Amino acid sequence: MAWLDRAHSVAHPGFNRWLIPPAALAVHLCIGQVYATSVYKTALVKHFGATLTEIGVIFSVAIVMLGLSAAVMGTWVDRNGPRKAMFVAACFWAGGFLVGAAGIFTRQLWLVYLGYGVIGGIGLGIGYISPVSTLIKWFPDRPGLATGMAIMGFGGGALIASPLSTALLTAYDPASSAPGGVPSGDAVGKLFLTLAVLYFAYMVFGAFTIKVPPPGWAPAGFDPAAVRSHALVTTASVTARNAIRTPQFWLLWTVLFCNVTAGIGILEQAAPMIQDFFRLADGHSLVAASVAGGFVGLLSIGNMAGRFAWSATSDVVGRKRTYMGYLGIGTVLYLLLAFAGSSATALFVLLAFVIISFYGGGFATVPAYLRDLFGTLEVGAIHGRLLTAWSAAGVVGPLVVNAVLDSQGTPGKLTAGAYQPALLIMVGLLIVGFIANLMVRPVHGKFHEPQQPVVAGATLED
Repeated sequence: MAWLDRAHSVAHPGFNRWLIPPAALAVHLCIGQVYATSVYKTALVKHFGATLTEIGVIFSVAIVMLGLSAAVMGTWVDRNGPRKAMFVAACFWAGGFLVGAAGIFTRQLWLVYLGYGVIGGIGLGIGYISPVSTLIKWFPDRPGLATGMAIMGFGGGALIASPLSTALLTAYDPASSAPGGVPSGDAVGKLFLTLAVLYFAYMVFGAFTIKVPPPGWAPAGFDPAAVRSHALVTTASVTARNAIRTPQFWLLWTVLFCNVTAGIGILEQAAPMIQDFFRLADGHSLVAASVAGGFVGLLSIGNMAGRFAWSATSDVVGRKRTYMGYLGIGTVLYLLLAFAGSSATALFVLLAFVIISFYGGGFATVPAYLRDLFGTLEVGAIHGRLLTAWSAAGVVGPLVVNAVLDSQGTPGKLTAGAYQPALLIMVGLLIVGFIANLMVRPVHGKFHEPQQPVVAGATLED
């Protein structure tokens, strides 16, 4: 499939670089569906006669495969370009839904693990990193803004997938719209088939509209020296192989792991937490369910907004200072949530909203942080390796939080104080991440590749 090669996606003179973020969004909005799995989780529990933990493994496997595939395939993505990578991601992501649907129709849960978890998870990883290095190369003057625009889509994908999935499930099983109704397994299987077709079409559209800049291209008037004014920003390049040998890589791995694990501490128990903090109503009440559901939706907005707003801000204040905010201010907010969050609903919602915006912002800012430290040569591959921190957090976070809460009782029937041990563990992680971020220094020159000349003064439109 030579027509997918990098050589066939080089931008022509006059190409507008602002067409690249929408192409990247086409992929990230689709794979962001992974955050909307709760819509049909109860239906799968009933269909397979399984526990919530057994169904929850599907999400965990997908996140683990995201990190592993991003790490393994990162160099391949950089070498072959975003078009081929995005097309391959579309095949795996849609294929995961198809295999998962087969598992649902045949009542074989292991096929859902294989389909959505393993195959779909590979599509998640390749799709997540495929546009990142391209965006950074198109926007060397504003890398945080560029990556934030795309990765915002991953956080916002659930805002589209959740109501879309709900509407489709109701159409495929009208009886499920009754109070207390649960969609049938057949309806979920049909949902998977529908999403496979829709997502494949939209992701392929993104693959065929994305372009890479010509060799040596730079925006008109761009001065690399101006970017270099930040102490951590380099104009040199480091390969992925050398990057993992630097202390900076592992410090950032620790930073991302701590930030993500702390965010999962809120996301994992968002709905029961607000019920327990304020005793809204009985866990089976429609009022409680609607309030908790609204809170989860609000957190999704915070997740999405943080990915754009904070990463764009990092272009001005610098990546290191931005992470000091995520981790330092986040520590204070977690302490307030633990000891004062139950005093007022508005305070609780505000604290949780800002914490989740930091969680999302951490994902969107880290590619630009990597570009600052390691250059643009193989930033996609380096980013892929760093995402193993997300895989680790996706396993450790739920295990720690759920284990602590299980020792306190049943979520949804606890007191606000029962959440304090879990929240304080998150505080400890944020402090560790804050210290790791403070230790980040410029990468030593011995890891740099030979410099290539940069052609200033672009002929393409800005």
